[in-house]
Amino acid sequence: MKIVSVVGARPQFIKAAVVSRVLRGRHQEVLLHTGQHYDYEMSEVFFRELGLPRPDINLGVGSGSHARQTGEMLIGIEPVLLREKPDGVLVYGDTNSTLAGALAAAKLNLPVAHVEAGLRSFNRSMPEEINRIVADRLSRLLFCPTRTAVENLAREGITAGVHLVGDVMYDLLLQSLPLAERTSTILERLGLQPGAYLLATVHRAGNTDVRENLAGILAGLGATGETVVLPLHPRTRHAMAGWGLAPAENVRLIEPVGYLDMLVLEKNARLILTDSGGVQKEAYWLGIPCLTLREETEWVETVEVGWNVLVGTSAERIAEAVQEFHPQRERPALFGDGRAGEHIVRILGETLGAHL
Repeated sequence: MKIVSVVGARPQFIKAAVVSRVLRGRHQEVLLHTGQHYDYEMSEVFFRELGLPRPDINLGVGSGSHARQTGEMLIGIEPVLLREKPDGVLVYGDTNSTLAGALAAAKLNLPVAHVEAGLRSFNRSMPEEINRIVADRLSRLLFCPTRTAVENLAREGITAGVHLVGDVMYDLLLQSLPLAERTSTILERLGLQPGAYLLATVHRAGNTDVRENLAGILAGLGATGETVVLPLHPRTRHAMAGWGLAPAENVRLIEPVGYLDMLVLEKNARLILTDSGGVQKEAYWLGIPCLTLREETEWVETVEVGWNVLVGTSAERIAEAVQEFHPQRERPALFGDGRAGEHIVRILGETLGAHL
């Protein structure tokens, strides 16, 4: 069985690291990197740290408007699929790379398999929501990380090809945390003490592309009065420069960090503030309270069990929640058994390989 896997952004590299490791032990994989994230710290470091195979193809698309970026990806992906003639195309998450991979495959009548299917924020102003809805509609195999995701698809009338496999990011965290704790020196390099700082990440367009939202977040971080470590996504850095925004002195801007360093920063933070879906989950798995800098989340389970609070972009809400949020509940297992990659590859072989 031959699979073309499409990746292009940081979360997808992390997810693909788990699946590719298993997939390449049993089948043939062609790894196509769209180049959606072309900054070194946002892409190259993940291939090195996570042992991800080098991309067989790199389209080098880079940044641009949604239309231009997705269009260039489609133009680049289609001839690869025509040449490779795979038995299926594997896409991850909810980025423009996800959308382009699913569209290109579906137009060529190739089976699409979507890892992290069924997530919904129910906010269609988010580009990610459009991408995940379209990818799910086009997919023959839908690999869901949680029971809620399965239920979301069922409400939309999608039940065929739906599989509850767990979360591949949970697999990777379990595999990588011991290595991260042995090898990362990020706390020493930054002069940080465990439990004595907050960790923040901001990258979603809804926050970076609206001055009021980004200003509110920065003001909220400043109002905490605590040391806040903020690895600065290229989009956020560009937006801050464009809007003329600067953080307060207690907010430490650092360059983006690799996966292992990020795990150590997360595990030792007193509290995490983020608009990232992946970081919300990692906070949950590590037992760190999380404030989500949005008005909705795809990971509603983390909110329902009391370990995540939606605070939006209001400086007052952010500062207040930092002081008052102290989860008291247990953390039930919501994201599978840590073997999602194994389950995905098995189902791919049983379903797509059966037609060979």
